[in-house]
Amino acid sequence: MKDVLIIGGGAAGFFTAINCAQQNPNLNICILEKSKNLLSKVKVSGGGRCNVTHAEFDPTELAKNYPRGHKELRGPFHQFATGDMMAWLAEENVPLKIEEDGRIFPESDSSQTIIDLFLNACHKFNIEIKTQCGVEDFHLTEEKLWKVKTKNEAFLAKHLVFASGSSTKIWKLLAQKNYSIINPVPSLFTFNIKGALIQNLAGISWETAVEIVDEQKNISKKQLQNLQSSGPMLITHWGLSGPCILKLSAWGARSFHQLNYQFQLKVNWLPNLSEDEVTAQMLQQKNTHPKQQLAANPLFGFPKRLWHSFVNQSGISAESKWADLSKKEMRTLQNLLTKCIFSVNGKSTFKEEFVTAGGVDLKQINFKEFSSKLHPNLYFAGEVLNIDAVTGGFNFQNAWTGGYVIAKSIVTKKSENSPF
Repeated sequence: MKDVLIIGGGAAGFFTAINCAQQNPNLNICILEKSKNLLSKVKVSGGGRCNVTHAEFDPTELAKNYPRGHKELRGPFHQFATGDMMAWLAEENVPLKIEEDGRIFPESDSSQTIIDLFLNACHKFNIEIKTQCGVEDFHLTEEKLWKVKTKNEAFLAKHLVFASGSSTKIWKLLAQKNYSIINPVPSLFTFNIKGALIQNLAGISWETAVEIVDEQKNISKKQLQNLQSSGPMLITHWGLSGPCILKLSAWGARSFHQLNYQFQLKVNWLPNLSEDEVTAQMLQQKNTHPKQQLAANPLFGFPKRLWHSFVNQSGISAESKWADLSKKEMRTLQNLLTKCIFSVNGKSTFKEEFVTAGGVDLKQINFKEFSSKLHPNLYFAGEVLNIDAVTGGFNFQNAWTGGYVIAKSIVTKKSENSPF
């Protein structure tokens, strides 16, 4: 008999187990993991450095980073958010550092630091971990206990926690128990683009504003209004990436799936200037430096390679001087700088961090304790829910918050002597 049985040996599962044990060391806790590997997403997060959370300390502002789940997480974030996770790790002697973009990492720059912390905590609290133990079925007995069947054995538990991530098998099982599963689609991906403008420019990053253009009217105007983003954009060997694109991919995950990842992307390379201001600066350059070659003297602070490509794609000769620039050429260049159109043809996974939009319908969850509205003593943490975030440590923060709140709920029920 287990007090707490957790399905899933990832970030949410381990954090739930450890917090249950910390708050009540007498609990009999077990984690079931279907594969051989534990904490696999923790291992690869942040390029192997483990981006544990993000330096956004206001719960309301923190919740705005979740395309799905922003309303539901506002309350839980008042219970346990970024500062609480940082304090928790500090108590576990894991020093952290905040990088310029707000991402928070262990000072060790190694995900193994977090993995070792979790595994050592499980050993300390005698938390049982079973690998290669995939769940085949589960049901509530007449005694109000959860019976969970795996291929080789069965478990009885007073409390059952699903922290199974984006497991289609578990979602199918839950659907059989009357849970509504929002069909999962990819989130956090980069755009595949073969455009002459960005060819051979991989590695260049630039602050931009982007939006989707849908001339075929395959999606609604309301959807289009939401498909806008700004921030650093990175040119890659296969197209476009960077925070600006990843944020857009997260917020537009369902729309892009609907479009089969074929659409037009409009890029404003100078989002802080109006079109008139862009034209004015070019006219000033033409008047003050008429004998300068356009291609050899970048405007607006652009990297030389990128500026040269703008000039070339505008049909302007590399030898042209500003004095030679016609009104038509200037207008073409200005349009390229402020409303450049790319044809997106497919997507690529962002590094190894595959994230899905989809999962258990949030309407069926009581977010005061991340518990099921359909069954007693049943909980959900992490990506098994229809919650996902933009890149930067936010998906982990959802896992930490869910795990903490679930543990607090379970332990509170124990202390109140309610049926356990």
